[in-house]
Amino acid sequence: MIKRIALALVTFAFALIPAIAQEKAKTFSKSVVDIGIVVKDLDKSVKFYADVLGCKEVKGFKVSAEKTTAFGLADNQPATIRVFVLDDTAGQPRTSLKLMSFPDAPGKSQDQKFIHSTIGVSYLTLFVTDMDAAVARAKKAGVKLLGKTPAALGGKVKLTTLQDPDGNFIELIGPSAK
Repeated sequence: MIKRIALALVTFAFALIPAIAQEKAKTFSKSVVDIGIVVKDLDKSVKFYADVLGCKEVKGFKVSAEKTTAFGLADNQPATIRVFVLDDTAGQPRTSLKLMSFPDAPGKSQDQKFIHSTIGVSYLTLFVTDMDAAVARAKKAGVKLLGKTPAALGGKVKLTTLQDPDGNFIELIGPSAK
């Protein structure tokens, strides 16, 4: 009898696990994150994220000064946002990088000498399918690779570190034939 009760309780507990997991999943409506990056020179940053990193631009937008103020994001400054994704698979959940510019109030640069120089979001990690191609794009654009990268992580996987035009750190991780 005790074994039957214990078995019933275990069966009931296992039946609840999917319900608990599903309830927890309802916290967020998307399983990806959109990241906003305020940039000094929008055209220069667009070129970097498209040509060097290989991100795909999708439809961007503008936000009026009234709305940025109402949202608590800016002090009566209009914003222009250009949006990039890591691939062009329409209709699929995907992370978006929102490059934002405030033409009338460009902001001040942070100390980006090292990743620990400034508190806050310090870097992006992008997983690439071909490290050699990614490094070639960076070198062709005159982007300096940081440290002794590409550096081996194990097997054919390497990590390359570089910075965008505003000094934000970017980690690229992916396979290399070299």
